[in-house]
Amino acid sequence: MMNKKLTSPNDIPSHLSQPALRALANAGLTNLEQISKLSLKEFKNLHGIGPGTVKPIQEALKAKGLSFTE
Repeated sequence: MMNKKLTSPNDIPSHLSQPALRALANAGLTNLEQISKLSLKEFKNLHGIGPGTVKPIQEALKAKGLSFTE
């Protein structure tokens, strides 16, 4: 698996699409705490983040007691 680097040991769900994982990697986002510093709008505006990525990320954030900023 060449793309294994994109799913380094972190708390981001590894079942996200490759474009979504690349989008997070390109934005330097390697964990949920970093993602929680974005607004939902900022997150959705990342190139490669589609509608199917938002719900799993929101669920993962919620499980950690985090959420997107307002």
